[in-house]
Amino acid sequence: MDMLSTSHWFLWALLSAVFAALTAIFAKVGLEGVDSDLATLIRTFVILAVLIGFVHVSRKWSNPFELSSRTWLFLLLSGLATGASWVCYFRALKIGDASKVAPVDKLSLLMVAVLAFLFLDERPSVREWVGIFLVGAGVLIIGFKKGSGF
Repeated sequence: MDMLSTSHWFLWALLSAVFAALTAIFAKVGLEGVDSDLATLIRTFVILAVLIGFVHVSRKWSNPFELSSRTWLFLLLSGLATGASWVCYFRALKIGDASKVAPVDKLSLLMVAVLAFLFLDERPSVREWVGIFLVGAGVLIIGFKKGSGF
């Protein structure tokens, strides 16, 4: 089976983590001397151009107006959440250390697991829950400074 097949979720997730790490480092350097919201807008234009090229080259374009209203609703909500996440992430990077901001951002792992349990009927194993909560504990250790809170 082709290693880049969509069935290899772990490889794609690992690549996502690599690119997320590079995002934090490149963004932290790129934020010097620029407002974080403007930087987020510039980054968004770059992402848009890359995705347009990718969809075109891979011939994955289809008429978006043929999608169901439910699909549109949830993609719209996802886009709004992504935009809010990026604005908050870039603001945090602007004023905080990348080595602290990025791990705290990964608290989303715990939140996704809980929300997927509640709303998507996903049932992580005990071993998986332990790993998820260890990530959460790590975030708390990074976030709390001795005697001063956050």
